[in-house]
Amino acid sequence: METYQLPHSDLEISRLIFGCWAIVGGFNWGPQDERDSLAAIKTAFDQGITTFDTAEAYGAGASENLLARALGEKRKEIIIASKAGPADFAPENLRKACERGLKNLKTDYIDLYQLHWPNPEIPLADTLGALQELRDAGKIRAYGVSNFGNQSLDTCKESGFNISSNQMAYNLLFRAIEYSILPQCIADEVPILCYSPIMQGLLTGKFTSEMEVPDDRARTRHFTKERSQSRHQEDGCEALTFQTITKIKELSKEAEVSMGNISLAWLLYQQGVAAAIVGGRNAAQVRKNAASAQVTLSPALLNALDEATRPLKEALGPNADLWQTDSRVI
Repeated sequence: METYQLPHSDLEISRLIFGCWAIVGGFNWGPQDERDSLAAIKTAFDQGITTFDTAEAYGAGASENLLARALGEKRKEIIIASKAGPADFAPENLRKACERGLKNLKTDYIDLYQLHWPNPEIPLADTLGALQELRDAGKIRAYGVSNFGNQSLDTCKESGFNISSNQMAYNLLFRAIEYSILPQCIADEVPILCYSPIMQGLLTGKFTSEMEVPDDRARTRHFTKERSQSRHQEDGCEALTFQTITKIKELSKEAEVSMGNISLAWLLYQQGVAAAIVGGRNAAQVRKNAASAQVTLSPALLNALDEATRPLKEALGPNADLWQTDSRVI
């Protein structure tokens, strides 16, 4: 497994990161067997994935607890990335949130501590200052952000505090960050950690039409606002989304590589991308996803994937919020 050196830190992260949200079940993930979750985490480590992304918000600390149980004895061999929610961005609240995370993770330090979403109600410079204090105290080793757009990235740069990463939704079906956020991150040397890299199964070929996608997975702006769990006000682009999926599937078949593995590998070829965050509900899923780290994509295939997905990119536009018309990515 290749690694990536995060800037302003001594962290060497694996280029595939295990995402620890789905392993707690609930929300739109459905029921989850704890034994499968523990096996998935351990299998990820065995496959060479040494970086694990979690958050207090994932199951109210349950995800952090599971990670500690599964790999507590491997603590010095793994990188833990966790997150604080925007309600905790006031400096005193951030310190308390970090202490809760340390307790949940049963550790005395978090490797990468991230701000989960922007919060314009609290001065970002104050929050970044608190992160630096946590780093100076040895509570965290580095800090990053998540879902930060151009305005927030500007503030980070102007504050004088050095962020090590920006976690963003990015995949073949959702390329919004390419308009302005990714170029700015490249210019500022802030690498991207990609979440939702296979679009909750859409990029594995699991669904063959929009009607097969359950409402709890059809909340994104790809789907009509008429879907019951939608939070946006758009008509969606369902037909174009599935035309695009069909094209990716055809290219995958020609390359004799699974659609999911090609989708994950494509991200690792993109300039400015440090890693892709992909989960797994059981050991078999993890092994399948981990194989993408060994996939080689030719320039011709990369160009074909770009051409196949560009119309959908243009239809969805530069709004980097996967779920809302009124973008929270600022």
